Amino acid sequence: MLSIPDLIKKKRDGGALSDEEIKAFIQRVTDKTIQDCQTGAMLMAIWQKGMTDKEIVTLTKEMMSSGEVMSWPKEWAGLVVDKHSTGGVGDKVSLVLAPALAACGYKVPMISGRGLAHTGGTLDKLESIPGFNIQQSTDQIKNILDSVGCCIVGQTETLVPADRVLYGMRDVTSTVNSLPLIAGSIISKKGAESLSALVLDVKFGRAALYKDLDSARELAQLLVKVGNSLGMRTGAALSSMDGTIGRCVGNSLEVIECLETLKGKGPDDLMELVTTLGGLLLKMTGSVSDLSEGKKKISDAVIGGAALSKFQAMMEKQGVDSEAARALCSTDTDYYSILRKSKHQIKLETPADGEVVDVDGMMLAEVLHKLGAGRSKSGESVNHSVGAKLLVSLGQKVQKGASWLELHYEDPAPTADQISRLQSALTLGTHTQQNTPTHTVVKELLLPQ
Repeated sequence: MLSIPDLIKKKRDGGALSDEEIKAFIQRVTDKTIQDCQTGAMLMAIWQKGMTDKEIVTLTKEMMSSGEVMSWPKEWAGLVVDKHSTGGVGDKVSLVLAPALAACGYKVPMISGRGLAHTGGTLDKLESIPGFNIQQSTDQIKNILDSVGCCIVGQTETLVPADRVLYGMRDVTSTVNSLPLIAGSIISKKGAESLSALVLDVKFGRAALYKDLDSARELAQLLVKVGNSLGMRTGAALSSMDGTIGRCVGNSLEVIECLETLKGKGPDDLMELVTTLGGLLLKMTGSVSDLSEGKKKISDAVIGGAALSKFQAMMEKQGVDSEAARALCSTDTDYYSILRKSKHQIKLETPADGEVVDVDGMMLAEVLHKLGAGRSKSGESVNHSVGAKLLVSLGQKVQKGASWLELHYEDPAPTADQISRLQSALTLGTHTQQNTPTHTVVKELLLPQ
């Protein structure tokens, strides 16, 4: 039997682990026959010394194979697709994209996560809808895909158990930002979904994991390479994450914004991400000849209402009362007759005349997190009603005293310092300044060769 201390020493000293050695490590992690301190030591050695592309591919394959690998009916060949985002503020793309892809005839077994730190989790957003059940077995997932075409669920107990162990360990050993470990975690879970194609939304900027384009590009290139090595057609979009996606941040508010988008009234930046990521998937699977055609098909599915119908059907299949699902998707609904509304709402005012040059999404997210919209550690509950709604757009001219942010909160009220921090998120300038923001979100695309 291979010695775990010997493997740790080999990696610590900069050696490349063989396929057999990586398999032995992941096996011991999966069956819990390795000490936590040994797992932590290996993670730190990988963080310090890195891994070759060959090691990363093997690590990802072994993690993927540590549990159940899903299988689909033959008639779904080429149609099973998914998307992954590296996280951001107000990132609600999945709630619009999954039903839009289903409306285009695809099967989307979207396995998502909860929010941690400043980023919001897709599962938390959906659980703000009363009755929405994110825990579905493999058989239930297949049934939902068969009848609806999309589902958004949490990771099952049998899917990639090695990642569940390593993911938790990375947080407490300060090895979260290791490229090999990030790639292994993301791609192993998507590989276990047995996808035909995967699109990645890799974000960069003030409110993203990676602050600059070059770092995000390095991650995206690695993810695309590893995904394609597992047989998934994998592409990526590099998108900016300085402000917010859309106008709303916070679980219930983001669900409302998604429903409005599915009714054809969505913000431009959200629609840009939905149509670009969806269009890439359509192009990678060969159903369209170019990206512009794919983007139009996704846009038509959203604007025409087909995606809304899929979202309603998905809600019902995942436990939402049919009357509530129908009401949420109707044109004249009172969303708060079903979704929780915060006890208090206040509007913050602009301190001077000027033009909206910047809104710091990270600052907004950090304050909302403290007010209960997010969690600091796994397992904590979140308050679905806490959030904020932007009342201004980049480039908009405003007068002193105009309302620019609507804050939704519960008791206790935000402190004076928290209000001051929210106000500091807004930057006003003049139209003559050279840094007037661009409205384009997607900066680069990486397609499989």
